Amino acid sequence: MPTAVVLGSGTSNGVPMLGVKYPPEYLAEPKNHRTRASIILLGDGANFLVDCAPELRLQMTREGLYEIDGVLITHTHADHVMGMDDLRSICIRTRRPMPVYAYEQYQADIKRIFPYAFMEFPPGVEVPRFHLADVPDEMEIGGMRIQFMEVRHGKIPVTSLRVNDFAYVTDVSEIPSSAWGKLQGLETLVLDAVRYEPHPNHFHFARALEVVQELRPKQAYFTHLSHDYDHYKTSAELPAGVALAYDGLRIEF
Repeated sequence: MPTAVVLGSGTSNGVPMLGVKYPPEYLAEPKNHRTRASIILLGDGANFLVDCAPELRLQMTREGLYEIDGVLITHTHADHVMGMDDLRSICIRTRRPMPVYAYEQYQADIKRIFPYAFMEFPPGVEVPRFHLADVPDEMEIGGMRIQFMEVRHGKIPVTSLRVNDFAYVTDVSEIPSSAWGKLQGLETLVLDAVRYEPHPNHFHFARALEVVQELRPKQAYFTHLSHDYDHYKTSAELPAGVALAYDGLRIEF
C-alpha cells in the first residue's frame, strides 16, 4: 500500500532551535525534536520526495530509505531546498540526473543556488545533477497518481498535492478556491500550523483548526511546527481527528 513518511515536521528553524535553552522535560520527549518539513511518498517501485530539507541525508538514513525517483520543490525557501546537494550520492549511483519539478520562478532559484549542478567538470568531479521540469497538473509515479495544486504562502505560490485520499499542504496562508475543491473528501490531510500566534505567511493553530473543520478530513495532522508545541501537552488539547505530525510518522493511503 502506498505510504507517506513525514521526514520532517518542524518549522524553518527546526526544533530545538539554535540559541534557545529548553526545559529538560521538553527535550526528553523525542517527538519534540523536529527536523525541517518534508515528506516522501513510497509507491510501488518508485518513491517521490517532497522538498529537500537541510537534514535530508539524516532523515532518509534515519528511516532506512535509499531510493528517490523524483522530487517536488514546493518553493525555494531555505528550509525546503538546502538539502538538494544530498541528492548527489543518488545521482552518482544511478548515473542519471534527478527529475525535479518546480514552478518556473523556483527553477531559476535552484540554478542560482546550485550553479555547479548545471556545469561541466573534468572526470572524477562528482556533483548533483537536476533535470528541472514544470509542475504538471498531475503525474503518475510508483503507481501513484499525484494531483498538484497551488496555494499561497504570503505573497508567493507554493505547490500542494493530493494522492488518492491523502493531501499535503505545507507553508500556506491561503487556499484558493481552485485548490479548495481538490481537497474535498479526504481521509488524511497534513496541514501547516506553524505556531499559536497568527502569522502573515502561515496558518497558525486556530486557523488550521478552522480549515480542518471546513474541509472535514477523517484525520488531520499539523506540521511545520515550531517549539510552541509540546507534543503530548498539545495533543491532549486537540479535538478528535486532529493530531500533531512528528518525524517518522507513516501514513498509508
